[in-house]
Amino acid sequence: MKANSKVSIPVSRVSISLPPPLLTELDRMVASRGYDSRSQAIGEMVNYQLSEHKRTLGNEVMVGTITLLYDRLTRDLQKNLADLQYQNIDEVISSLHVHLTEDQLLEVILVQGPAAKLQEVANEMITLRGIITGRLQLLAAAIPPVHPLTAA
Repeated sequence: MKANSKVSIPVSRVSISLPPPLLTELDRMVASRGYDSRSQAIGEMVNYQLSEHKRTLGNEVMVGTITLLYDRLTRDLQKNLADLQYQNIDEVISSLHVHLTEDQLLEVILVQGPAAKLQEVANEMITLRGIITGRLQLLAAAIPPVHPLTAA
């Protein structure tokens, strides 16, 4: 097999009907993002919506990131974030922080576990004093399962 060849995955063919203005917008997006086809773009959109649906169900084990922008000068904030990560060691896989300015840090925390639990962990972090903004982004689990619920 060539190094750059793609593995063939079986697919099912479906047909959809779109109003012309929506199809035009889809074609513009396909071109601007560099998709190989409309099918690739639509497949990505379906995957995203399925992940969002699973996230709202609450018990689906998912993988994601908690992204935080915060003021490093806020008293005890970094300690509180570290404590929360330790208290949720089953869900927190890894973290990385980057100094953006003299007083602002960006922290990205890789998490895996039940969607509802990950939202709870993210909410605890995002609502800490000194957090400027934060966001939880979840996807269908795509890394080897490390959460205790996936080990069974």
